[in-house]
Amino acid sequence: MRIHVDPNKCTGHARCYGLAPELFDVDDYGLTSEKGDGFVPPELEDRARLAIANCPEFAIEEVPGN
Repeated sequence: MRIHVDPNKCTGHARCYGLAPELFDVDDYGLTSEKGDGFVPPELEDRARLAIANCPEFAIEEVPGN
């Protein structure tokens, strides 16, 4: 599984970072990006999906085909 944060949709709630800091980076404004290439280890997939579901801006998506 891979994830991607759309920087045009993220408004800085940083809920994803609060739920899965292993998967997300956050800047000084609370804007979030995926760590590295967005690869999610199998043991963190549930947390990634929880972060996706809790993003109020729908800025996080699972990258299809991975």
